[in-house]
Amino acid sequence: MSVPMADESRGPDLLLLQKHFMAKKDFPRWYPVGAQVSESGVFFRLWASRAETASVIVNNTKHLLEPCSDSYFSGFVEGAAADDLYSFQINGEGSFPDPASRFQPQGPHGPSQVIDPCEFHWSDSDWRGVTLHSQVIYELHLGTFTPEGTWTAAAQHLPELAELGVTVIEVMPVSEFAGSYGWGYDGVALFAPTRNYGSPDDFRRFVDAAHAHGLGVILDVVYNHLGPDGNYLEKFSPDYFTSNHKTDWGAAINFYGPNSGPVREFFTANAAYWIKEYHVDGLRFDATQNIYDESDEHILAAMGRSARNAAESRQIILVAENEPQDVKLVQPLARCGYALDGLWNDDFHHSAMVAATGVREAYYTDYLGTPQELVSAFKYGFLYQGQWYSWQRQRRGSSALDLDYAAMITFLQNHDQVANSGRGLRLRQLTSYGRYKALTAFWLLGPGTPMLFQGQEFAASAPFAFFADHEPTLADLVRKGRAEFLAQWPSLARAGAPFDDPCARSTFEKCKLDHSERSRHAEELALHQDLLTLRKTEPLISRQDRNFDGAVLGPEALVVRFFSEGFRDDLLLVVNLGTELRLTSPSFPLLAPPERSEWTVRWSSEDPRYGGNGIAPLETDCGWIVPAQAAVLLRPLQRQGKLGRDE
Repeated sequence: MSVPMADESRGPDLLLLQKHFMAKKDFPRWYPVGAQVSESGVFFRLWASRAETASVIVNNTKHLLEPCSDSYFSGFVEGAAADDLYSFQINGEGSFPDPASRFQPQGPHGPSQVIDPCEFHWSDSDWRGVTLHSQVIYELHLGTFTPEGTWTAAAQHLPELAELGVTVIEVMPVSEFAGSYGWGYDGVALFAPTRNYGSPDDFRRFVDAAHAHGLGVILDVVYNHLGPDGNYLEKFSPDYFTSNHKTDWGAAINFYGPNSGPVREFFTANAAYWIKEYHVDGLRFDATQNIYDESDEHILAAMGRSARNAAESRQIILVAENEPQDVKLVQPLARCGYALDGLWNDDFHHSAMVAATGVREAYYTDYLGTPQELVSAFKYGFLYQGQWYSWQRQRRGSSALDLDYAAMITFLQNHDQVANSGRGLRLRQLTSYGRYKALTAFWLLGPGTPMLFQGQEFAASAPFAFFADHEPTLADLVRKGRAEFLAQWPSLARAGAPFDDPCARSTFEKCKLDHSERSRHAEELALHQDLLTLRKTEPLISRQDRNFDGAVLGPEALVVRFFSEGFRDDLLLVVNLGTELRLTSPSFPLLAPPERSEWTVRWSSEDPRYGGNGIAPLETDCGWIVPAQAAVLLRPLQRQGKLGRDE
């Protein structure tokens, strides 16, 4: 690897860094702040805009840092090495962890540890990365994915995910946070993978093993706020945050106000860091509607550029959660977009949930769950593309009519939505098995990029609730906030449902998956595995293009036809979420078979393999009989023998 030359305009400290690293064969990528290891010592650099003096304490020995341009401080400590513990003092006060610490072995309040990323030996040199097209994403939470809740334990299940048909694992946030359990969205040391799941090299081994099994790994990152416990950034500079904006979780990050340059540099470096040092295959940006920026280059575009540069020749995926559904995030730079790759599609989820459960309250209020709505979601991605949205008393969404279908990340479950069911119940527990299977087929055979949530493939019985390990005062606030949030569901309040204490360890423990259910729930596992195989092997489905159309067949039934060249090898997906439907004179052109052919069953959710009763031909001499709560994929079979009178 060539050694990057330091930019003299950024101060003599980087030239000093250059000198100390010239002899090192594998030069680690330089970040604007943090600890960098060389053969003779460690170089430390930090930004402290209100400091007159700054020092680093390494192994209980204090070293004064030199002031540099733009309020940076730096210094080289001869003899310091990887695994040494260190902290910073500002104006002679405190013992603060490094804002860019690569590891916090004693938690966010303890000292930082020097980490040399070059000590890990990767075996994925042939891995070229991933693009969004043709992927199947699997969201998991490290702490509950296995009973052990570690990188090492999770890696044992990689072969099962590859066999299922998953291609990309999306890991919920892993930056260091206070306490011994939590979702990860309260991260405070953004460069340090939490000690709760193992060491930094354990994380690297997980990614390396995933690549060996043909699986990509993308990481959920939180750049809209920091957690309430263990956040020391303001000890170094209050300019990390701004009072011009508010988020639901804490102070907003200062991406465009006074003194924001080093803040932008910190976060763009973090986006690059995970790609470079952990070989992850992309990032999922949390709650981007609360990332505020009025700069010429939006910080999301800047972080995306930084991440792609760090990937060098590898392909990576950049996905955003954006509640307002602003397609600007995935539009190209030439159209003033941010050039990300995909957006979570909440509209699809909300409509499917109403179709499955019939519940229309809280943020499901504006969804009907009708066949027309489902067909529209299939065809157009977002349902709300600028129309009035009564729940928020404002217009919602922007036009997605020209977006690539792969850019729409679709799901029936994710961490938020399962937890927001009140008791953390899975969709399998909230609807009938027939509807569940039919909706699963509709979703997994659709043109969007599907994302499963951990355990969904084997109908995990473990709930997924909100949980956070906080000190008593914060814990009381979390309990109150969670109760207030769930109050938007009147049915939960009327039922007087007992909710798990979000701060109790028992709540966290009950959310851990039991992987033995893979064999006990073999029908559900086979359903998902077979559908993902169909998705991969049927060219008309795997192409994820616009060559299909859909129509409403009945009150709860619909049809989607995937068109082939010349229309001779089309596929027909019939979905009925309601009672048996009889069409004596079906005036639906999409139901007509290709010339000289008749429809035959290619796949059915009523297959005995999935606990069904089998399926009879849908088309009879008396019309069509569409079975209740079922999905059927039909393919044309050329008629043999004597032709009909009309031929």
